[in-house]
Amino acid sequence: MFSQLFNSMADIPFEHDYKCYPVSFMSGDSRQDVDTGGKIIMPPSALDAVTRLNIPYPLLFSLRNPVADRTTHCGVLEFVAEEGRIYIPYWMFRNLCLQEGQRVTVKSGNLPKGDFVKFQPQSPEFIDIHNPKAVLERVLRKFACLTKGDTISLNYNNHEYELCVLECKPADAISIIECDLNVDFATPIGYEPPTKQSAPVEEEEPAPLIVDSAFTPFAGQGNVLGRRKKKTTADTPTTTNVIVRGPDLDFKIGKIIFTRAIPVAGGGDGVEMEFEAFKGTGNTIKQKRKK
Repeated sequence: MFSQLFNSMADIPFEHDYKCYPVSFMSGDSRQDVDTGGKIIMPPSALDAVTRLNIPYPLLFSLRNPVADRTTHCGVLEFVAEEGRIYIPYWMFRNLCLQEGQRVTVKSGNLPKGDFVKFQPQSPEFIDIHNPKAVLERVLRKFACLTKGDTISLNYNNHEYELCVLECKPADAISIIECDLNVDFATPIGYEPPTKQSAPVEEEEPAPLIVDSAFTPFAGQGNVLGRRKKKTTADTPTTTNVIVRGPDLDFKIGKIIFTRAIPVAGGGDGVEMEFEAFKGTGNTIKQKRKK
């Protein structure tokens, strides 16, 4: 009979109405550790009640504002608040659309362990963090659970960032205590991807082609050392047109002109002359003896 009564008491959840205030309303030293986490401070009588009801640990609660019909979930950090009051983080206070001293319903419950959560930063400054997943992992150690639709707040390098919980799996409210949680991020609100501005490409005009008919490569005759030069009729040199890339000879402002003019020996006026390769007299190393 006693065991049946004990089991029936274990099935009764804890539920109570409290006046709700932000953490900044607490007397004494400032509690920044509470304001940057996901846990609340309750009165000592709440601890006695959950102990008598044999509520399983970890203690998880739902907070509901009946006026605005808003609900969120949280853990408990300490039982040191004044009787009839609870103190919650300011980001949670805003999510519930509360006024100072407004009553909320606190109810215990069990939440499934989460395996996936997706956040959306509320400002593009969040992408400036070097390793956002490592920063978020450190911040989430102060949280006991997450609720879809909530906008949590985290402080990093004296800067406050806000993240909206877009998706939770396997339920809309999950426990993140001692679980393997996969985290993903959506595109921050107000983020605009950088646009690549291509510099205008200036098309260069190709230099005109100049035909140089004075130079014919390898147009001479070959000589062999130690052999007499054969008497052959002089072949008339053939002239072929060689196309050489270069600037136009007509000078224009802003253009540099290079020419392939061959000056006349002895200093001329820059008049071109025909070029004949290997033009000269042949000599032999072995000279004839004088008789």
